[in-house]
Amino acid sequence: MTDALKRLSDEGVAIWLDDLSRKRITSGNLAELIDQQHVVGVTTNPSIFQKAISHGDGYEQQLTDLATRKVTVDEAIRMITTADVRDAADILRPVFDATDGQDGRVSIEVDPRLAHHTDATIAEAKQLAWLVDRPNTLIKIPATKAGLPAITEVIGKGISVNVTLIFSLERYREVMDAYLAGLEKAKAAGLDLSRIHSVASFFVSRVDSEIDKRLDALGTDEAKALKGKAALANARLAYQAYEEVFSSDRWAALDKAQANKQRPLWASTGVKDPAYKDTLYVDDLVAPGTVNTMPEATLEATADHGQITGNTIAGTYEQAQAELDAVAKLGISYDDVVQLLEDEGVEKFEASWIDLLNSTEAELKRLAPSEG
Repeated sequence: MTDALKRLSDEGVAIWLDDLSRKRITSGNLAELIDQQHVVGVTTNPSIFQKAISHGDGYEQQLTDLATRKVTVDEAIRMITTADVRDAADILRPVFDATDGQDGRVSIEVDPRLAHHTDATIAEAKQLAWLVDRPNTLIKIPATKAGLPAITEVIGKGISVNVTLIFSLERYREVMDAYLAGLEKAKAAGLDLSRIHSVASFFVSRVDSEIDKRLDALGTDEAKALKGKAALANARLAYQAYEEVFSSDRWAALDKAQANKQRPLWASTGVKDPAYKDTLYVDDLVAPGTVNTMPEATLEATADHGQITGNTIAGTYEQAQAELDAVAKLGISYDDVVQLLEDEGVEKFEASWIDLLNSTEAELKRLAPSEG
């Protein structure tokens, strides 16, 4: 087997696992992936926790203790999820130390029901950072309009952030602006900028899923020829925006103060359409200073038959713009697509969180000691 994951890592792409469960922690699987598959970070989201906890592996004792204490379901979920993130952070601590804080990171998301509430998001981010209490945590804040000022405020307090649910190029620029504003606040407050890190999670596969659906509805040869191109084009133009922002005069002043660049993170990299190669959003999004967070199936596929041929983003910007322009010329609105995807993303995470609340509440009731 060729070591495609090592080659990917050598190209400057940090490989993160988009999954976490207690079983993965306690079985030694996470440590094994770090040791053998070049994994240097972990991302979680409400859907991942809902799946892990509903499968129940390893949570029974803690749920029993929580039921005995009669805690609320919201508190129970935070105790469970922060315990997993804390343990994963401890496993990844050597990576964090070896990379001077850049990798070895574990992400945990603010309650998705707060996505449109700035002050509540800030308060939750501070609480999560305190609860997990590990320097290698990233607090995930969604890139909604209400999320942008929260990002600035949280970064300004010295808390590292993973900005999630970014679909549009315009919103991505706003996210980078929010990050720089946060660093400027932190600098004014006398904080050590070298200790503040951030990634911007730019979602990939869902863009193809939505645009391909609209291209199929048109049904013309011209439309069919554009299938499977929009997501890569969008991500590549995001990297162009990243290069512009982090070579600006505004960045130079922060760079002098030892600030860290906010790395682009390719999220949603599992291929949804079986007609596409299963490593499409890995092989074709290779560039230095990026992160690719993969579900385990994509990680395994890349290890087995990924084709890492060097930087696959450099020199693609003109072609990428032409492809998005061609989609627009067919009457498919980019702005409409990315707004729909953001709305759906928030709704899906909120639905997963509510499922998690309901299933956890049922478990707490089942395990509650009988009175008397």
